Amino acid sequence: MGGKKERTEGLGRALIKQQNRKAIEAKEKGRAIHLQNRKVLESYTEINEIDAIIDKSDEASLLLSGGAASDAGSSDLLISADDAGDMTAEERRQAQKEEEALHASNLKVPRRPPWNSNMSVEELDANEKQAFLEWRRKLARLEENDMLVLTPYEKNLDIWRQLWRVLERSDLIVMVVDARDPFFYRCPDLEEYALEIDEHKRTLLLVNKADLLPFNIRKKWAEYFHQHDILFIFWSAKAASAAIEGKTLIQEPESQESDLPGLDTRIYGRDELLTRLQAEAESVVAARERPSSSSSTTSEKRRVTVGFVGYPNVGKSSTINALVGAKRTGVTSTPGKTKHFQTLIISDELVLCDCPGLVFPSFSSSRHEMVACGVLPIDRMTQHREAVQVVANRVARRELERIYNIRLPNPKPYEPQNRPPTSYELLRAYCVSRGHVASSGLPDETRAARQMLKDYIDGKLPHFELPPGTDTSDTEGEDSGSGSDEEGEPEPSSGSLPDKRELEDLEEFDSGFKGSKVVKKRENKKEGSHKQHKKPQRKKDRSWRVGNDGGDGMPAVRVFQKPAVNFAAISANGSG
Repeated sequence: MGGKKERTEGLGRALIKQQNRKAIEAKEKGRAIHLQNRKVLESYTEINEIDAIIDKSDEASLLLSGGAASDAGSSDLLISADDAGDMTAEERRQAQKEEEALHASNLKVPRRPPWNSNMSVEELDANEKQAFLEWRRKLARLEENDMLVLTPYEKNLDIWRQLWRVLERSDLIVMVVDARDPFFYRCPDLEEYALEIDEHKRTLLLVNKADLLPFNIRKKWAEYFHQHDILFIFWSAKAASAAIEGKTLIQEPESQESDLPGLDTRIYGRDELLTRLQAEAESVVAARERPSSSSSTTSEKRRVTVGFVGYPNVGKSSTINALVGAKRTGVTSTPGKTKHFQTLIISDELVLCDCPGLVFPSFSSSRHEMVACGVLPIDRMTQHREAVQVVANRVARRELERIYNIRLPNPKPYEPQNRPPTSYELLRAYCVSRGHVASSGLPDETRAARQMLKDYIDGKLPHFELPPGTDTSDTEGEDSGSGSDEEGEPEPSSGSLPDKRELEDLEEFDSGFKGSKVVKKRENKKEGSHKQHKKPQRKKDRSWRVGNDGGDGMPAVRVFQKPAVNFAAISANGSG
């Protein structure tokens, strides 16, 4: 009996070992695939590096092996072949808007392919890569249209996977946008994708940095959101973090109230925002569970999840830290700090989920505008003048002069007197006032451009955009952020001579750094060191020159005036 029992136990242990070995092999195989595909999660919006090109070719070979290359040459886009060389700028812009409206449905967020728990790791990975490559091909066909300008967008599949997981596990999606231009950072297709995952999911627009907006501009945005049924909250992560530390940055005026009773224009605090987010998420869960729990009388209150998504550098991580009350996620001015989504437990009923920043594809904004808005890293820009020109076009001339304590050159007599300053004029004036000189002896425009762009992103330079269809005449008292001055100077006549200030501008800005204080100090220092060795020079007597009186219009004539001779005195001395 003892031998039979031992044999039975040995067989049981062998079966257990075999099962455990299979589980370990499957786990190691999945981990090997994960480690093989796992690299340093870095965001890239343009295919410039050789590694990115190799990855793209690998994805293309995967798609070709899957049999999806039969329709590689097919395209569902109609590309206009008309000659646009004879079109004016206004006509071309109108044609571009029509093309954007025609192809707006093709500008989507990549969808995660259907999956289930029975799929293997290899099958799931291959399906996601194939779906992502199909999405990339559609956008590439959009870029072939000369009438469309497609912005740089995220091309790393691993970052989009982070977004997919955040959308799937979140009950409420919070899209963080910048209050100075909310529609630049808003992605309407992301809201549609959330509804495709779950029809009960809701998307809330968290308008961050609302303290940088005047009250009447914030009121106009609130009215626009209210009219278009957009769920929104005004918020300031910087002010909330300062309030936690015992500081006060903004004081909301109590007398300013909206005309509409249901319009919420106040800037939420930390506790108010947490309560509102939890209430919205619980309403989503209640709407989802209502059909299934109609027969039951009691329902258990479970924990709700709120996911934060949006562009890089809009304040997602700062908002998370302000809500948690401590630094849990890395915060920096460089976009792309958050590499993986992070789950933070606030209480037994609320969980926050932070997603890495994503650059969504869109129309009609250039790379320079995205650098100026902080979406793309400032330190990696190669064309600094174009990015600074975006700032010069949006910030008023008088504001630039007041904030930086500089004087910009006036427009030439033949130029529009209300034009914004050029990036060359702005950078040169900033370098002259700060003494930024490169090793070559020329103005260090790159250093000045980076500082200006950081000031623009941080809010030191005031600017904001108005809601679509808003009359600009209603905001005369506010600084609309445009580069043109409302107080226009009188235009000089075509035959008038330049005044004294224009001559000084020409002398200062056209001659480079000759008027710089730094250069003058160096020259004075150099002269001062040799001043004690110089001999005193007598001033030459030029009193013998006779000026032109202008009587006959002839040039001046040099005449030698000989002193008069007193012959009487000479004769008297000679006789004596």
